[in-house]
Amino acid sequence: MKLKYILAILLSAATAVSAYAQDAAEAGDNVVSTDDGAKKEIVKKGYNFGPLPAVAFDADKGFQLGALLNIYDFGDGSTYPNTRQQWYFEASFFTKGSQLFVVSYDNRFLIPGVRWSSALTITNEKAMDFYGFNGYMAHYDAERVAAGKDKSNHDAYIYTPKYRINRLALLFKTDFVGNIWDKKFFWEAGYHLSYFKQGYNNESALNLAKINKNKKEWKEFPADEPTIFDLYRKWGIISDDEAWGGLNSTLRFGLLFDTRDKEGAPSRGIWAEAHVMLAPKWLGTTLPYYKYSATFRHYIPIVKNDILTFAYRLNYEGTFGRKAPYYVLPYITTMGQTYDRDGMGGYRTIRGVMRNRVQGLDMASYNAELRWRFVSFRLWKQNIAFGLNVFSDGTMVTKEYDMSFKGKEEDRAEYDEYMALGADSDRPHITVGAGLRFIMNQNFIVAFEYGMPISRFSSNPVIKNQDGKGAFYINTGYLF
Repeated sequence: MKLKYILAILLSAATAVSAYAQDAAEAGDNVVSTDDGAKKEIVKKGYNFGPLPAVAFDADKGFQLGALLNIYDFGDGSTYPNTRQQWYFEASFFTKGSQLFVVSYDNRFLIPGVRWSSALTITNEKAMDFYGFNGYMAHYDAERVAAGKDKSNHDAYIYTPKYRINRLALLFKTDFVGNIWDKKFFWEAGYHLSYFKQGYNNESALNLAKINKNKKEWKEFPADEPTIFDLYRKWGIISDDEAWGGLNSTLRFGLLFDTRDKEGAPSRGIWAEAHVMLAPKWLGTTLPYYKYSATFRHYIPIVKNDILTFAYRLNYEGTFGRKAPYYVLPYITTMGQTYDRDGMGGYRTIRGVMRNRVQGLDMASYNAELRWRFVSFRLWKQNIAFGLNVFSDGTMVTKEYDMSFKGKEEDRAEYDEYMALGADSDRPHITVGAGLRFIMNQNFIVAFEYGMPISRFSSNPVIKNQDGKGAFYINTGYLF
């Protein structure tokens, strides 16, 4: 089944190459050598269009079907491989029940000396992952989930919905980045507006009629079986005033240091950022909060000309004080060209860990990988390359979300039993993996990756299989 989708993606990439080739001919691209003359590369000019069917796979979301369009403006080629401006449009549907709609725009020249980026994203998920808070402190019953997936086991109903929640998220952002010193040190400022609708009809985590549709009667998730979200509400861990979501009106300010040689597939330089996020009540936020983040990325050439690169990323997401709405916890802060991604766990954050597995007020993470571009060539007036990478990712909660009991006394025994199954505190969630990439013109990148959590092999029952058994991803771009 996966092979069919992989072949479809490769065919889509070939279609994009063909489409780009026509653009290149019209734009009058030039072929130039690198500084040491070791290899030649086409300098792209003018507009390049990349219409593609959005066919991908994510173990957390299922197979992706849809369409996307990249529009790159390289102008006279003087900024290549970076663009002058670019547009991105996507409409995608996933077999596990979610939809994604994205419109984004990035411009370097409209405002003199300032880079302007905006994006609107809408995600509608009928069963988003929700495992609780504080990593290993929130127990995940891997055995019952596995038993529920066994179609021959009539004694075990499907248990996956226990760890799911309905979510609609609308996010809008507009960011500005301006030069402070030597086009390496920059200021950042932006406005971000988001709206979250959590749960189903302000009654429960899920629409069980939809979840159980087309399932055998003995596999249906029972209506009297509470999800983790339902239990957290009953125990007072998630309060009534935030349970069903809310509005976030946020100002973001930051500093950026960037010495990368190029943006799409860097092979040398440093990319470091620090941000504060202010979401006060007077700006319209339902439940005010204040957060900060710091990210350090480093690209080290081992073999020149992009052949072998070691890259790593260190990230810290923090909260001022002891409170933030639970529905903003999964999001990793970004400014500039990209938009916020959710899930400590998943392709964009910690590959191989279940999506949203790790949530807390403060979280630390790392990603480290060795990137080998083993072949590069020109085809149809395009710069084509293939690369392999091996990686290790990790994360953990460093400031815990308040999971103390605030419910009715008759429910305390149930709460105590659940908490006793988890760890006393979180510890590192670490994965290892490898991947393959198709790279075109330093910007269009298709990635195939597999990550596996090392907790899968632990003998400690508090940790074993708590992060899942591994995940395979087909997606675009480098992780960082």
